Amino acid sequence: MSDHEPAAIDRNRHCTHMLAEAKESPEAVARMLQGNAISVRGLVDHLRHRPPRFAVTCARGSSDHAATFAKHIFETRLGLMTASASPSIASVYKVAPRLDEALYLAISQSGRSPDLIRSAAAARRAGATVVAMVNDEASPLADAAQFVLPLRAGPESSVAATKSYVCALASVLQLAGHWEPSFEFDEALAELPALLQRALQCDWSSLLDGLASAHDLFVVGRGPGFGVAQEAALKLKETCGLHAEAFSAAEVRHGPMALVNEGFPVLTFVQRDESCEGTIAMAREFRARGAPVWIAGTDAHGLNSLPMPVSEHAAFTPVAQIVAFYRMVNDLALRRGFDPDSPPHLRKVTETT
Repeated sequence: MSDHEPAAIDRNRHCTHMLAEAKESPEAVARMLQGNAISVRGLVDHLRHRPPRFAVTCARGSSDHAATFAKHIFETRLGLMTASASPSIASVYKVAPRLDEALYLAISQSGRSPDLIRSAAAARRAGATVVAMVNDEASPLADAAQFVLPLRAGPESSVAATKSYVCALASVLQLAGHWEPSFEFDEALAELPALLQRALQCDWSSLLDGLASAHDLFVVGRGPGFGVAQEAALKLKETCGLHAEAFSAAEVRHGPMALVNEGFPVLTFVQRDESCEGTIAMAREFRARGAPVWIAGTDAHGLNSLPMPVSEHAAFTPVAQIVAFYRMVNDLALRRGFDPDSPPHLRKVTETT
């Protein structure tokens, strides 16, 4: 067997660590929302007394996809312009950032990657309000931050993160909801665990069958759904050996869409907001070229609509979408002969410098 061939596994073994942990997402989110209520209020009080001029996120892997989600939520709900920092600026290039009056949000499952720790410490020295969203409260990243919002996802045995990513999205929503409160948003936040539980029951077998022998795939989203598209593409790569690339529904028109033709699969995430109509139109354009297109988040004539519970508040729908996706991608990995708990050449904690 070559280095690139998946190890032989029991393809009927659906109860992997990855799936079991994904199924814990509703409970983990409920635990996090309750456990962080006081901490979030304290952070919001601080931010109201010292309003940041802008926000900066710092993360890698799945956590960076949560940061993409945070960028959209902060900019649309709070009007707070948000940029993504490269951790290597502080850790490799030794550049001192200018971050006075900034909110600096570091997101990590382990909190042990040296570059994130150094970047957070540098941001704090530069005068930023440093917040760590981290699953391990005893981690060095938590020690480097001024405020800590624990993800409270519990231990994750699978290399592929699931429930910690979902908790990061929920933590972003909780922070934004307290910072700029509204009844509609608060109600959606309270109902989020139940929404995730319904998402776990969704049958995405049509997508499972469609991707069983695929070689390439586009995953498309826009607005709050783009961070979920990024996460889905990563999981398809690492657990299924499937080359998947994530694009914004706007950016995919700038060149990449030339690759989409007969038989090239496209998975599309939509939420019922201002981006919905345009994203569906793009998906139909791909379908007209002969591409098999699946869409999650709404029913669209002529497309393969995946069953999906939707929230009354559009920003919450992507969180449910990724939970439904995790169940599907676990089964897809097994069908393609991979063990989603142990992707080849990867390990749980990646300590980049």
